[in-house]
Amino acid sequence: MRFNSLVCATVLLLLTAPSWPAHGQQQQFTSIEQAFDKRVTVKHLPNGLTLVICDRPEAPVFSYFTIVNAGSVQDPTAETGLAHMFEHLAFKGTKDIGTTDYPAEKIALAKVEQTYAAYDAEYRKRVGRNPQKLADLKSQFEAATKAAEKYVISNQFTQIAELNGAVGLNAETGPDDTQYYWSMPANRLQLWAYMESDRIANPVPREFYKERSVVMEERRMRVDSDPIGYMIEQFLAAAYIAHPYRNPGVGWMSDVSQLSATEADAFHKKYYVPSNIVVTVVGDVSATNALPMLEKYFGSIPAGPHPLPLATVEPPQHSERIVKLNEPVQPFYIEGYHRPDYLDKDDAVYDAIGDIMSNGRTSILYRSLVRDQHIAADAEGFSGFPGNKYPSLFAFYAVPVPGHTPAEMRAAIHKEIDKLKTTDVTPNELAMFKTRARANILRSLDNNQGLAEELGTYQLRYGDWHMLFNQLAKIDAVTPADIRRVANKVFTASNRTSASIDFTPSKPPVPVPDTKRQPVQPASKGGL
Repeated sequence: MRFNSLVCATVLLLLTAPSWPAHGQQQQFTSIEQAFDKRVTVKHLPNGLTLVICDRPEAPVFSYFTIVNAGSVQDPTAETGLAHMFEHLAFKGTKDIGTTDYPAEKIALAKVEQTYAAYDAEYRKRVGRNPQKLADLKSQFEAATKAAEKYVISNQFTQIAELNGAVGLNAETGPDDTQYYWSMPANRLQLWAYMESDRIANPVPREFYKERSVVMEERRMRVDSDPIGYMIEQFLAAAYIAHPYRNPGVGWMSDVSQLSATEADAFHKKYYVPSNIVVTVVGDVSATNALPMLEKYFGSIPAGPHPLPLATVEPPQHSERIVKLNEPVQPFYIEGYHRPDYLDKDDAVYDAIGDIMSNGRTSILYRSLVRDQHIAADAEGFSGFPGNKYPSLFAFYAVPVPGHTPAEMRAAIHKEIDKLKTTDVTPNELAMFKTRARANILRSLDNNQGLAEELGTYQLRYGDWHMLFNQLAKIDAVTPADIRRVANKVFTASNRTSASIDFTPSKPPVPVPDTKRQPVQPASKGGL
């Protein structure tokens, strides 16, 4: 049976036969895992980088997925947004791509950093800042930036990839990691290996300050001008008092506005080391033929010290924290409860609660708040927010319909949570969760890009991609008693942080008094 056909057939069987015994479904997963064992090759290079190759020759294409074990959580103090900023820089090219004359550009970029450092030092002075000196330093910085721009070939890295058939070219920075990916014709594998390894080893922070302005505008759009975005930012800042999950991934504006290319270069040297990276290639790629070439390119990336794990631990929460905004916009309610990280033995239980409470029109929250009470347009619960590598939040949210309030959403959600604590979910609800979970795992394997992401992520997080298939045993082990136990342990008032937007009509503009001189009225008779 063809590899894709095996996956699709198993998905169909699991979707249409939810009453199969668990051991039968486990056997189906075992057969797929065995098929992958014959096609997946893992190579740990001497410099520390891990390559994962999956041969899938159904079509002459491949997809890749590079995952760096550093996200916004690794942003240094006072440099929030730096991980996201570096992701933008990764498309600006290398010493060989994106420049007309790198030796000359390197000198020009050093001048940019020198003049920016002088300007930034004067700008940051709280006492004794000299406005004229600041203006002069800014002019010198702008002149140096303009001089460096003449060497730039804008967007050359992206253009080379796309001219050679790359599609889906993108990247993402999350709290836990940073990801780069695209798909390409199989006969361009060597070109991709050169480009990807080169930008890991030799990125150049050209056009840094222009791109910084783009990121600042991105923050204005997503947070500063979006009441829900601003509310979520305040919600996380209230839920976490120590852990970096409290910081926005795009960064605080005061930090982003002062980031420098020198700081970005230091971030790269610390976190973009081979031992902190997994690169996965899935498609028409034979490990036997491709591995020597991939080792040549990715093995040449200089090794570096492995970054120390994050030491900050969020202290236990002992009282409810509440954020309330009053805005003339759509009302919104969200609440979150601290939960352990993805390695916790109850991780699958949290998945079960999220699915049973929120997945589709038959879910508990939809039936109660949307279908039956008609008080919400949407209501869901979800686990692992804002990330899941570290202890995170299990969150619930609801969007009230006109005439209803966040306070009603809060009361309705709490009513359903209380039922979880005292009443078993039904056998059918639990069975449907397990069927959907199995199907979701299998669907993720049905295309090259999805499979590359799954293999790479599990290899990075667990040190073994096989853990992807071990999820079935954890899913099958969830019981109604587990759901009651976890709900009672985690969903408590003292562990809760909530945030809401309450609709408040805009105040009418205050009339501006007429300042025109009025004629003096004669005093009335008998007046003072």
